[in-house]
Amino acid sequence: MKAGLIAAGTGERMRAAGITAPKPLIDVAGRPLIEHVLGAIAAAGIADVACIFNAESEADAVEAYCRRRGTGPRLQIIRRTTPSSMESLFALAPHLGDGPFLLLTVDAVFAPTVLRDFLAAAAAHADADVVLAVTDFVDDEKPLRLALAADGRVTAIGDNAASSPLITAGFYVFQPRVFREIDAACAAGLTALRQWLGHLCGRGFRVYGVRTGKTVDVDRPQDIATAEAFVRSGFVS
Repeated sequence: MKAGLIAAGTGERMRAAGITAPKPLIDVAGRPLIEHVLGAIAAAGIADVACIFNAESEADAVEAYCRRRGTGPRLQIIRRTTPSSMESLFALAPHLGDGPFLLLTVDAVFAPTVLRDFLAAAAAHADADVVLAVTDFVDDEKPLRLALAADGRVTAIGDNAASSPLITAGFYVFQPRVFREIDAACAAGLTALRQWLGHLCGRGFRVYGVRTGKTVDVDRPQDIATAEAFVRSGFVS
């Protein structure tokens, strides 16, 4: 299995708060965000990662950091400025479309064992087109909520699951057949990964959720302190 890593955002809210480092290089408990994610990918046994960074000059530092890393996984770096995480995923399609793949965003902080356990649980859903990591830790201003059936199948997502305590955790397993819907998604004017997931559910794709441990989404300045406390606690929820 390969992995795709979306790190193409510009970190506008961080910069507005005076945090000038590119988002993937923001320090959390002594390591850049991207190092937390790449370390988890390697620990899960994935050897190849396609990373998408934006084309702005500040991403030069991110690429330089990745290229001088002395340990796995192997990185294929794509430089493109995209308007959303959905467009970033579509840009990664040529590099991931030959088998099931793991997709992550660079701003998710979770315990080292979470990713390995998620992949094992996702593999148990042999008929799945998509498996979403799901958590009940909510510390996000716009969480993507979803509801699950007893067998883990996603029954509602987004506004239709507004009362659910569960939200997506920021990493996913996709089968490459989902890319058949790229043209339909673009024609429908979809602009975000959360809309793409809703689109797949609506089109009858088999989407499952797997409950994982706590995940902190580092999207706002105050999230850095939350993530650091989580890491330094030994990932105690």
